[in-house]
Amino acid sequence: MPQATFVQDGMSIDYTPGAAVPAGEVVVQGELVGIAKFAIAANALGSLSVDGVYDFPKATGGGTAITAGATLYWDDTNNRATTNAAAGANKLIGKCIKAAVDADTTVRVRMSQ
Repeated sequence: MPQATFVQDGMSIDYTPGAAVPAGEVVVQGELVGIAKFAIAANALGSLSVDGVYDFPKATGGGTAITAGATLYWDDTNNRATTNAAAGANKLIGKCIKAAVDADTTVRVRMSQ
């Protein structure tokens, strides 16, 4: 008996939401963060991307710049990427791959969890 059996490449995972999920929505399941690349109807099988490069919203204003290489987390309360893990309340999404200045409204992230 094999110890593991290949199922899929892991760049996306199956997901069946209880309520409709629009394309681009960030979905948090425990410690796993995924993005709906396409809209998913309520109670219908769809998929969440858990790999790739995405632009996530970020806070703006003084002190909100993010350097390339910074570890980023998803703040599900404020719906934005942040460098603050908030003692585990915010979930890991990956690394910043393009520096974002204070005025930028998005930050580019290579997802890796």
